[in-house]
Amino acid sequence: MNSRMRTLLFTSHTRCWHLCLALLCFQAGVLSAAEDEKPEQRQLNHLTRAEIDDGWISLFDGQSMFGWKANNTSVNWQIKDGVVWADAGDPGLLVSTTEFNHFELKCDFRLSKGGNSGVFLRSLFTPKDPAVGCYELNVCDSHPGFPTGSLVGVVKADMPSVGEGVWKTFHVRVEGSLVQVKLDGKTVLDYTEKRPNIRQRGFIGLQKNAGKAEYRNIFLKPLVMASRFNREDLSGWTVVPGSKSQFTAEEATIRIKNGPGFLYSHGSGYKDFVFQTQVKTNGKGLNSGIFFRSMLPTEKAPSNGYELQIHNGFKDDDRTKPADFGTGAIYRRVPARRVVSNDFEWFNVTLVAVGAHFSVWVDGEMVTDWTDDRKPDENPRKGLRTDYGPFILQGHDPTTDVQFRKMFAGEYLP
Repeated sequence: MNSRMRTLLFTSHTRCWHLCLALLCFQAGVLSAAEDEKPEQRQLNHLTRAEIDDGWISLFDGQSMFGWKANNTSVNWQIKDGVVWADAGDPGLLVSTTEFNHFELKCDFRLSKGGNSGVFLRSLFTPKDPAVGCYELNVCDSHPGFPTGSLVGVVKADMPSVGEGVWKTFHVRVEGSLVQVKLDGKTVLDYTEKRPNIRQRGFIGLQKNAGKAEYRNIFLKPLVMASRFNREDLSGWTVVPGSKSQFTAEEATIRIKNGPGFLYSHGSGYKDFVFQTQVKTNGKGLNSGIFFRSMLPTEKAPSNGYELQIHNGFKDDDRTKPADFGTGAIYRRVPARRVVSNDFEWFNVTLVAVGAHFSVWVDGEMVTDWTDDRKPDENPRKGLRTDYGPFILQGHDPTTDVQFRKMFAGEYLP
């Protein structure tokens, strides 16, 4: 083979190699793009980003009983591998510390064969009658009258479940007098309450009755809330006299710069309620807050209310050490147990206030679970206030640059 032929052959092989490499890169790019388009995969006991932004919160962190309390000391509630379970003791409930009224609930459960358990909705802490003090969403395939998916003592599921010993999923909607239940994606109950004087709010309860009962992936989305911001202007809000902050409505947000200053909502406000909003701090370690159940603000007393703290700083590179109580804390009362949110990023805040109890979630994670045991006082800075009051948004100081959007609140009925 002469030198010219060798050169041509080498050039041809090189071109083929480049072509193959290009095809491989193209295929890799297509695969990568396809992977990017896949829906976000859920981690055990964690919400997806889309669910968080849609208002869902997690009731069980997979590691602790934070946000829960047993209603008796007999049941051997414990956690292993991200599952909360019990298999011994007298019948009892593990009860959420927070009450809810209108909501969607998702919950995975597994019951040992021949067992009996249930998920309690709008429940008393210790209900005496499952048809009166709560709704008991039954988990018992062998129950003669109200098999899995039924409301015990109220209505039977349309399609009784078969599958004890395997993981199954409830997706429940409780809204006003409506109770809808899906089991593994199939509707098994669609019930409209017609009985008078039925509870409109209450706790979520996980029951251990007979056999081993296991639960995981317990998520809730509050429903029936009214917008507190029209996303166009500051109608419905007033600047407290003497404020140095600049309050503007821009890009469908309320933006606060400079401070100190305060902006309060019109009307009598809220007493027992759920509140959700999204927040972004446009600076490192900025300070702001959302006051609630506040006294009517004046120039001399602009912020006499409970303060839901906004401050994403933490110490020693440890998110369990908030720098200044932490985002989601009730300022001066109880620190957030962990700083979840970051500066320069939108994050979600959910607050539930019922009586003396306050719960806060940041990006779907519960960070505050607190009961105000102080003596009653008109001013929340001095004692327990359970009366109505407006929301107040805070401009803390000259460094303040914070935005609020998607602001909703819903009042709890007795």
